[in-house]
Amino acid sequence: MVARLAESHVEEAALEWLAELGYGVKAGPDIAPDSAAPERASYDDVVLRRRLARAVARLNPSIPEEARAEALRRVRQAEYPGLIEENRRLHRFMVEGVPVEFYGDDGVIKGDHVRLVDFDDLEANDWLAVNQFTVIEQKANRRPDVVLFLNGLPVCVVELKNAGDENATLDGAFNQLQTYKKQIPSLFRTNVALVISDGMGARIGSLTADRERFMPWRTIEGDGLVRGMAELEILLKGAFAKHRVLALLKELLSVSLMFCTSRQLPPTVIVWFPFVSVKVSTML
Repeated sequence: MVARLAESHVEEAALEWLAELGYGVKAGPDIAPDSAAPERASYDDVVLRRRLARAVARLNPSIPEEARAEALRRVRQAEYPGLIEENRRLHRFMVEGVPVEFYGDDGVIKGDHVRLVDFDDLEANDWLAVNQFTVIEQKANRRPDVVLFLNGLPVCVVELKNAGDENATLDGAFNQLQTYKKQIPSLFRTNVALVISDGMGARIGSLTADRERFMPWRTIEGDGLVRGMAELEILLKGAFAKHRVLALLKELLSVSLMFCTSRQLPPTVIVWFPFVSVKVSTML
């Protein structure tokens, strides 16, 4: 039986496990707008713009700077009022690239896609975990426990309830994420997955999943169940290995396109289909 993680260690442990996977680790206050080395212009800015711009330049050397700037503008600027539709739009950009047009050297207009993510070279991407990431939006001031960034885009929010409080539950962590989605929705525009933990149990779900659809992740390498480890460690090391994040991102888009033929997204879409179909036998 695995003991409940100590209150003061659960967040530290999560960051250590992510660091073992090759993520950079930063404290939210250290990159805040009013810090000595800010990576955000304001507290309502949830995209780490310089990291995104550097990744776009690195991944698209043959595309003119003006076209890359237009792609960045389309990523930052919302086009739909609803979170789910906006999330779907940006997932498509993350997987397929942002369509752009520009004049070639011959003076002819050409079309291409600006890549936001490199699916072939894991290390060409920027992987970062940030704890205590304060977001202020529509007068709501919220501070998610851990946010994972891929090339400056927030792709996962981890909510860790007080491990030393016997009243802290997975349900409480899930409800906290629902509050975040309502009050600071911009943080979830590029979301791939959500994680909840009470210090002993841990579950993973999608942006649209209800509580029952948040499930444990029981393998790290995909070749058998792991026992004797904290569920949160298994989940983070299994689901958030770099290659698996990219696989989940691709599957998330393919399922969305398969089930959606209109702009209205059914509530059951993008729940667990992508996680089941990544060929890692996770849901056991």
